[in-house]
Amino acid sequence: MKRQVNVIIIEDEGHNLRLIEGMIRKLRPAWNLAAALDSVKSSVEWLSANPHPDLIFMDIQLADGLCFAIFDRVEVKSMVIFTTAYDNYAIRAFKVNSIDYLLKPFKEKELEEAILKFESFRGAGIIDYEMPDYPEILEAIRKGEKKYRKRFLVSKGDAYIRLEVEDIAYFYSENRITSAITFGNQSHIIDFALDTLEDQLDPEVFYRANRQLVVNVKAVERVENHFGGKLKLRLTPPFAGDLMVSRLKAINFRQWMGGFEDLKI
Repeated sequence: MKRQVNVIIIEDEGHNLRLIEGMIRKLRPAWNLAAALDSVKSSVEWLSANPHPDLIFMDIQLADGLCFAIFDRVEVKSMVIFTTAYDNYAIRAFKVNSIDYLLKPFKEKELEEAILKFESFRGAGIIDYEMPDYPEILEAIRKGEKKYRKRFLVSKGDAYIRLEVEDIAYFYSENRITSAITFGNQSHIIDFALDTLEDQLDPEVFYRANRQLVVNVKAVERVENHFGGKLKLRLTPPFAGDLMVSRLKAINFRQWMGGFEDLKI
């Protein structure tokens, strides 16, 4: 028999609360919605007096301040899906800290995808998962500072392992499957398209060489001139097949390899 999933919603806008609650009841009717809270104060009081739920849907801007104050006053033992109206740099911060988020206004399909990720973690027994650096996220929001992904959580057999971005030589996409190849020549399937990875990776370190490849500058062993103004890449670890940079990207790629600081990719 499956254990019941307990959920709370922290949201100070009545319309958004009813929207989230309605979607959850439709998508997961068996879940128990234990509480609906609208402030930092009420959330801290509830979490201090009750067993922590399996999952919290948490708005960022609450009636009495930013939700991050909750984490300063109580040790949250639940997984969190943020619901937020913030975008740009803030959203980048959530992504790189491996946090699920829903950007308002969101659709039922987006909520379903976030729930499925929670269930995959829970099904793999990842209950006490590594909590993200909330102060770092808050600083990113306040300063508008760009943050880039530092790690991935990847499936390995019946468990999950942490894969550091600095250990990845390149990402390769084939038949809509993205693989991360490490400098140790290990391959891991990544649940992100290359278009998404482009936005999450530091452009000083990673470059979208073509439709199939995002490469780490440290993995480029040799760049060869090719017919028609193209460039041919030799990588470490080696890649089976020709990896080409188009004529239109060739100048830009050489500038990136040379560390041109004002480069805009």
